[in-house]
Amino acid sequence: MSTVVAQSLHVFGLRAHVANNIFFFDEQIIIFPSGNYCVKYNMDQKWQKFIPGSDKSQGMLALSISPNRRYLAISEIVQEKPVITIYELSSIPCRKRKVLNNFDFPVQRFISMAFSPDSKYLLAQTSPPESNLVYWLWEKQKVMAIVRTDSQNNAVYQVSFNPQDNTQVCVTGNGMFKLLRFAEGTLKQTNFQRGEPQNFLAHTWVSEDKIIVGTDTGRLFLFESGDQRWETSIMVKEPTSETKNLEKIQESESLIEFPTISSPVPSHEQVILASGHSQLVLPQVFAIAAYSKGFACSAGPGRVLLFEKMEEKDFYRESREIRIPLDPQSNEPSQSDKQDILCMCFSPSEEILIASTSKNQLYSITMSLTEISKGEPAHFEYLMYPLHSASITGLSTCIRKPLIATCSLDRSVRIWNYESNTLELFKEYQEEAYTISLHPSGHFVVVGFADKLRLMNLLIDDIRSFKEYSVRGCRECSFSNGGHLFAAVNGNVIHIFSTTSLENISNLKGHTGKVRSIVWNADDSKLISCGTDSAVYEWNLSSGKRQTECVLKSCSYNCVTVSPDAKIIFAVGSDQTLKEIADSSVLREISAFDVIYTAVVISHSGRMIFVGTSVGTIRAMKYPLPLQKEFNEYQAHAGPITKMSLTFDDQFLLTVAEDGCLFTWKVFDKDGRGIKREREVGFAEEVLVTKTDMEEKAQMMLELKTRVEELKMENEYQLRLKDMNYSEKIKELTDKFLQEMESLKTKNQVLRTEKEKQDVSHREHIEDLLDKQSRELQDLECCNNQKLLLEYEKYQELQLKSQRMQEEYEKQLRDNDETKSQALEELTEFYEAKLQEKTTLLEEAQEDVRQQLREFEETKKQIENDEDQEIQDIKTKYKKKLRDEKESNLRLKGETGIMRKKFSSLQKEIEERTNDIESLKGEQVKLQGVIKSLEKDILGLKREIQERDETIQDKEKRIYDLKKKNQELEKFKFVLDYKIKELKKQIEPRENEIKVMKEQIQEMEAELEHFHKQNTQLELNITELWQKLRATDQEMHRERQKERDLEALVKRFKTDLHNCVAYIQEPRLLKEKVRALFEKYVQRADMVEIAGLNTDLQQEYARQREHLERNLATLKKKVVKESELHRTDYVRIMQENVSLIKEINELRRELKFTRSQVYDLEAALKLTKKIRPQDVPETELRRS
Repeated sequence: MSTVVAQSLHVFGLRAHVANNIFFFDEQIIIFPSGNYCVKYNMDQKWQKFIPGSDKSQGMLALSISPNRRYLAISEIVQEKPVITIYELSSIPCRKRKVLNNFDFPVQRFISMAFSPDSKYLLAQTSPPESNLVYWLWEKQKVMAIVRTDSQNNAVYQVSFNPQDNTQVCVTGNGMFKLLRFAEGTLKQTNFQRGEPQNFLAHTWVSEDKIIVGTDTGRLFLFESGDQRWETSIMVKEPTSETKNLEKIQESESLIEFPTISSPVPSHEQVILASGHSQLVLPQVFAIAAYSKGFACSAGPGRVLLFEKMEEKDFYRESREIRIPLDPQSNEPSQSDKQDILCMCFSPSEEILIASTSKNQLYSITMSLTEISKGEPAHFEYLMYPLHSASITGLSTCIRKPLIATCSLDRSVRIWNYESNTLELFKEYQEEAYTISLHPSGHFVVVGFADKLRLMNLLIDDIRSFKEYSVRGCRECSFSNGGHLFAAVNGNVIHIFSTTSLENISNLKGHTGKVRSIVWNADDSKLISCGTDSAVYEWNLSSGKRQTECVLKSCSYNCVTVSPDAKIIFAVGSDQTLKEIADSSVLREISAFDVIYTAVVISHSGRMIFVGTSVGTIRAMKYPLPLQKEFNEYQAHAGPITKMSLTFDDQFLLTVAEDGCLFTWKVFDKDGRGIKREREVGFAEEVLVTKTDMEEKAQMMLELKTRVEELKMENEYQLRLKDMNYSEKIKELTDKFLQEMESLKTKNQVLRTEKEKQDVSHREHIEDLLDKQSRELQDLECCNNQKLLLEYEKYQELQLKSQRMQEEYEKQLRDNDETKSQALEELTEFYEAKLQEKTTLLEEAQEDVRQQLREFEETKKQIENDEDQEIQDIKTKYKKKLRDEKESNLRLKGETGIMRKKFSSLQKEIEERTNDIESLKGEQVKLQGVIKSLEKDILGLKREIQERDETIQDKEKRIYDLKKKNQELEKFKFVLDYKIKELKKQIEPRENEIKVMKEQIQEMEAELEHFHKQNTQLELNITELWQKLRATDQEMHRERQKERDLEALVKRFKTDLHNCVAYIQEPRLLKEKVRALFEKYVQRADMVEIAGLNTDLQQEYARQREHLERNLATLKKKVVKESELHRTDYVRIMQENVSLIKEINELRRELKFTRSQVYDLEAALKLTKKIRPQDVPETELRRS
């Protein structure tokens, strides 16, 4: 296979006439057909992913997605046979799940498909004359049932499943509305058609048993279980003034009757003309889509109506209208919205409605916008950008900007950006555009229209013509690589124009047929052309004449290109070959294998060739061209490829075709690397703007500034009026607030008097509390002083202990230092002696090396002298031979001269002999060259032999030296092993001491934990005691309250007694008053007993309180003692820990030092690898 790989990046286009051509995969991703691919497009992130069609496909016919969004069915024609391919959308990338291509029934093509609600079954309708409806269990490729839906060769448009029932299906077509049910292996019709047969174009299920059906006469029917329940008609009135007024949508009960228009097959470009001031158009309902509130249907060109269900009845009423907006860039804005809507789809959340039209456009609208625009019709927006609606005839790129220019038979010119994948500029014209070429700067474009050739500026927001040439029907034009010239084809003549003077500087005449393709060479000195006259010409522009030509009568050429070095021309044509032409002759012909090549392009590096075919495929080849079938083929387009181009940096391939789609491809090699060609300068960002546009914008800015100033004045005036109003309101509010302030001041004074009374009572209470607190503080200070004295004595004892410990450890450290210093001195003496021995050995080895070098130089001089003598001998030999040859040649020449004079008849024989002599001379020269090469080989081999002998001697010496060194190192190893053992013996007791210290630290940590636990327990006890204290305080407050209540009662009793004393002179009244007192204050007979009980309770309460207070005091003392003890223990443990950590650190330092010594000794002997001593783990030393 070829090493050149192309990967599809982005596509600009839609195939609108594929049945059911748009649907949602999820809330943000839609799927639509483009070229021979199905495209997954993310509306938010703007990326595209591709689902490729089948190999050798002749185009898609219908699509269908399963209700669970897992499977996609594509109906295609592959090699004249119908195929249904089912893809699994959930896998990444999408993979083929099943291919249905073996059928036991006659079929030409499948025109409509539908999945069952559970996605297990597939329904497919074949085209007339068979018109079979096939019911598949697609996973097993099993046909469950097949039935002929029509026997009169009428068109069938749509099939569908009941959304709740796998067994019920619906079929609509011309004069056909059938409901069928699958039972006992057959599909049986369950409804009977009544009334006039209608041309039913589309239908949708709105519930389990209800279907909405639309006709080509603008009528909508509601069928329930096969019976008609509701009917309505849609009418559009279009006056000649091009304003559009919708007439009322009338129910079937209406008195008005509309004349029906019979349409056997729906025409997407149908225009109904009528005489008079107004015309009645009966719209065709090509698409219906159901949603939760009702349904949406197409209602004629550029118009969609939304119907909502009425609450009371099962009928529907029109709720809103949505229109395709007028396009200001169109040459006929009034006709730009005249597009039939072929397919509609709601998003899963029913937030977005998407529609595809007969002009290959995609529109969308958010449903919330339709609710806002009540009264007036809402308008669609482009889902991505305006797309081509007819065959693309021209394609071009530039160098300074990432732009693509295309023109089409839809009379439009479009400028695309292949970096951002957007449409930069777009304009429609009155005439069809056949060819286009972008200037290398990206600021100009030349376009060949049916009537003229136009040179145009690419402005910031417009494509504006500034020069027109009377070149009619220009089918090919091209700017030169430098941009100073451009060529345009008029029939069989090529006109060359200057872009600076805009004049025709040359006309190239020579073709007898139409010129189909032109191309400039790299330096613009030549132009290559090909045409239908089977000729490929190379023109010299300086002379205006043909330089080379290649004419083959059997081939009508389609396209030509030239290699970067301008030596080889590549041409493709009708004879199904790719020709490689050089010097007016065909070098090679590479077969196209039964397809016609329509376009060819070569990379700027000259290493890649891409060709386009008449079946829409692209072939990528490596140059030089292979003889066998070595290329990568990609099924991209659904029609013949018209143009191909590579960007200047060879990164992207661009292809266009008759299907109206533009593909961008990323070019790779076989290993996946991009064909890198570094850009010295980035893409240009400047754009063209005319002076008039700038002046208009400046005028607009001035007008806007004046408008802003006027608005400022108006706003200031309004603000002043508001200030006046607000000042009046503020005055009113201030009056109100003043009144409220006075009332609040009076309240405040009352509250202050009350506060002063309360302050006096609080001060008295606080003084009492302070006295009590001072007494308690004195008691506590006495207790604490005694405890502090005890603790201080303990602290002094602990200090003495720590001093003793420090002295002991210092002694141990001194002993260790002395032993270490002795060991170090011994080691240094030993290794210094070893170093001296090594240095003497090194000096001896250096002297040996110097002697060997002197010997080598002497031998080298002798060899050079011998070689010089040999070379001189060989030179003298061959000089003699040359002289002999020259003498013989001179003698022969003399003889030949004499023979010419004497024997004129033998001239031919003499010429033959001279030829023989020349051939012998050539052989002689060749033989001399061979001799010289052989001599050089001999010299080289001699040198190699000498070098190898020298290397052998060096290696032998090296081996001998290494053996000696090995013996010495073995001796050193034995000594060092002994030393290492001694050092390990010294290290082991230190390690044991460290282990003991670690165990002591662990024990101390356990003691610390125990103390922590004791602390927590004491804290819990304290909290319990505090709670008890609070409870006693609360009881005390209650008793005080009771005391206050009793005092109040006594006061009242005293007042009542005082009142009774006033009747002391009247015994009867006194008696009554005393009795009343008794009844008021002594209500029960057992009052005496209660009083006795109260006294007992008070005594018991006082006793318990005293007991609790004693317990609390003792507990407080215990807490204080234990906290002091804990603190001293903690200080002691901390000091011990500090001393132990210091010892551990010192021991670690000693360990490190000893390890470094061991490492240094081993490194001196070159026995160990160079590892840092810090990296040597402790475990290895312990194991050793």
